[in-house]
Amino acid sequence: MLRLRTVSLGLLLAGLMLQGLLPRGVAQEKKDAPAANPQTTAATAVANPKDVQSLDAMVRAIYDVISGPPGARDWNRFNSLFTKDARLIAVRVPKEGGKPDLAVMTPAGYAARAGKYFLEHGFFEHELSRKADSYGAMTHIYSTYESREIKDGKPIDRGINSMEFFYDGERWWCVEIYWDAERSGNPIPEKYLESDKK
Repeated sequence: MLRLRTVSLGLLLAGLMLQGLLPRGVAQEKKDAPAANPQTTAATAVANPKDVQSLDAMVRAIYDVISGPPGARDWNRFNSLFTKDARLIAVRVPKEGGKPDLAVMTPAGYAARAGKYFLEHGFFEHELSRKADSYGAMTHIYSTYESREIKDGKPIDRGINSMEFFYDGERWWCVEIYWDAERSGNPIPEKYLESDKK
């Protein structure tokens, strides 16, 4: 997301540019930022039907909503993609080495941490490839991402967003985005650079 990086939710989100949340090239931890409208949460945000009609639309919306030039993001749209108990989880690795740990956030928590960074920095993340598996109402997607500070600029980060989705019979919901970034000793396996996506 989510990064986020690296919404991958990846998403995110992404792989976003803060300690464990944003690309390693920029930083690996997000700073404090204005939260989404406190009255609008994943439980109350109204989704654009086009964003939630298919898995392709969901993944596209997750990357789209966190990407853009410096400025505010549409956090109401972001929240509308997630179930009320959704989580965004970033793997954080200390710059000095050491044991990785996790940063666990709600969508609103992610917006609060990433929002200030996005106000001051461009961030563009897109999907390079996808592996998907479904059973019943649930789908798991490994979405390999690449991030840039400028839309057509040099890539600053790559990684994998592990995304969980739920279909309630009417629309898709994102349940979780869990991501890790590529780094020394942790290259992206070739099989995750070849897409299942038709």
